[in-house]
Amino acid sequence: MAQSKSGSSTTPNAPSPEVLKALGCVPSGKFVLTAQHEDRRAGMLVHWVQQVCIEPAMVSVAVAKGKPIMPLISESRKFALCQLGEDDRLMQRKFAQDSDLSDDPFLGFDLRPSVQGGVPIMAGSLAYFECELSCHMDVEGDHDIFVGRIHAAESGDGTPLVCYSATSTATPPEPSADE
Repeated sequence: MAQSKSGSSTTPNAPSPEVLKALGCVPSGKFVLTAQHEDRRAGMLVHWVQQVCIEPAMVSVAVAKGKPIMPLISESRKFALCQLGEDDRLMQRKFAQDSDLSDDPFLGFDLRPSVQGGVPIMAGSLAYFECELSCHMDVEGDHDIFVGRIHAAESGDGTPLVCYSATSTATPPEPSADE
């Protein structure tokens, strides 16, 4: 392991503190990514969701390598992104941990009908995107990218849950006095 200027250990590909600080300024929403294949269903909290294009309407989501939901997306070729509202702590807590594929993580949650069939969509979400997998990319990092063509979407009233780092919900970092 390499040593950083501050003396802490870093991996060879670890970003510098300056890069991490700058990345912390990029806002991202919190979503529950859902998928189902045959009798297995999974959901997980994701932060890195981005619109890809308008025609056709597509979104991308970054998923940490090795997550149990990845084979369900690849095998079913479908997924949904359910956006959390700022007051939705229950879904945030439930899906922050990896789900065991032998248990149904959606028990106790209301689901809305899926246009494509077989995609869990959280009824209590602020907005949702129901997608058909268009592309799966291994970007030679700690996450893979899934791009989906949107087949159905809906949004409600409320304020989305937005964070400025993958670990906290916060307001944008304040500029320093010398900026």
